[in-house]
Amino acid sequence: LEPSSISYPFRKLFANRKNVHFRLGKLVKVIPETKTLVLSNGELGYDELIFATGAETNYFGNENIRKHAIPMKTLGDAISMRNILLMRMEEASVSSDPLEIEKLLTLVIAGGGPTGVEISGMFAEMKHGILKKDYPELAGKGGEIYLVDGGKAVLSPMSAYSQQHTGDALTKLGVKLVLNMHVNDFLDDTVVLSDGRKILTRNLIWAAGVTAKVFEGIPEACFGRGKRMIVDEFNQVSGIANIYAIGDTCIMQGDSGFPEGHPQVAQVAIQQGRALAKNLKRREKGNAMLPFKYHDKGSMAIIGSANAVVDLPKPEIHMSGFFAWMVWLFIHLMSLVTYRNRARTFWNWMIAYIAKDQSLRMIIRPVEEENIV
Repeated sequence: LEPSSISYPFRKLFANRKNVHFRLGKLVKVIPETKTLVLSNGELGYDELIFATGAETNYFGNENIRKHAIPMKTLGDAISMRNILLMRMEEASVSSDPLEIEKLLTLVIAGGGPTGVEISGMFAEMKHGILKKDYPELAGKGGEIYLVDGGKAVLSPMSAYSQQHTGDALTKLGVKLVLNMHVNDFLDDTVVLSDGRKILTRNLIWAAGVTAKVFEGIPEACFGRGKRMIVDEFNQVSGIANIYAIGDTCIMQGDSGFPEGHPQVAQVAIQQGRALAKNLKRREKGNAMLPFKYHDKGSMAIIGSANAVVDLPKPEIHMSGFFAWMVWLFIHLMSLVTYRNRARTFWNWMIAYIAKDQSLRMIIRPVEEENIV
């Protein structure tokens, strides 16, 4: 998909909201005592501060992986990954060294969650179809695709049914599942697994975990597991008045159904955002705030073209294959901001599905900052 199909500029989104002002800047420090935000381009005062800063890639302290792996968390990461892997194919197409070609075309994806599953399935389908058409000189030379995860199955938070279907589908596509295993290091074009095994590759895609962002000025005691801010049932940060946090950046430990905190998924952030907005309105009117209660609407993951898995909690329903894929498409279409984005995305998906191809295989390099005058 084009980036503009799934993203939308904040300024345009809030153009008709006269009480909303957008400010682009990097948060440097919070000063709760004076209710001040120090930004990279100035300062802002606040009455109520809400952190919705999400999470960033967690490399678990491994500098080699941080420097050399390909992260997969943001829209920018996705564009960068596309550029890098397309360049790998171009390099392989002109190389005469079989070992170098194998390293260029072999992919290791760390993390068997929905992101890792989608990436491995997508590249497996590309290998069998698009690679042969666009790079006929590489026919029969494609490297392997490895999906590495520390659990006993992929999609560990989902049902056993979904795990089994996904594992079988990926294996059928030619993906090699490496389970009960971790990536320990990535150096000199070599991925080192936790049992000592080595995989020669130039491409390690890192989808193995996230961590919340830490900001100066928030006391260390306010952070819990995964650097997430500890919040009460109203999403107020522990021990600090007038500061709230929602989504991936917070951990609410008071919910009996989720004693270790809610899962770091979009539906939690959406529900917390709506609940907090209503609570702030209630407080403004002199009414008591209501505690947040998470309603799990289910989980889903896409495996490939016309293949996905869906788990619904109430009633407990498990779906897979084409119908689950249609449900996945519908939910994601409805999550987009505007009708125009939905229509454009639906059209692009249908063309790609019917043609079994898509044209967005251009290498688009960002302009280096030092080259900007």
